[in-house]
Amino acid sequence: MAEFTGVTPMLKTDDLSSTVEFYRDVLGFAVHALWPDSEPTLCILDRDSVHLIFLLDADWDAPGSMPTMTGQLSFDVTDVDALFAAIQGRVEVLWGPETYDYGRREFSIRDRNGYRLVFSQRI
Repeated sequence: MAEFTGVTPMLKTDDLSSTVEFYRDVLGFAVHALWPDSEPTLCILDRDSVHLIFLLDADWDAPGSMPTMTGQLSFDVTDVDALFAAIQGRVEVLWGPETYDYGRREFSIRDRNGYRLVFSQRI
């Protein structure tokens, strides 16, 4: 049977340059690609083994609709407290850091598109 080796979310944004700035300058992602070169409508962002893709006005959504998601993106990290210290004051913190009975220490923020991001460390 085939093995799953990762997942790369493709998310809508209404401001690609602001999204790139947030993920690059605040969360430390590298810009892997901007496409097309002349007026980018898609970016691929990488940090370690995590990859994200953002699109302007994705064809499958109604043009002009705001980015939305009913869930959240959860990132496993090696030092949740160090990451929190590095970005605190630069992001909208929704909760945490908190330690939970299920063996994880986590916090949540909102990105510039309104997406909820959770950063989690096994303890």
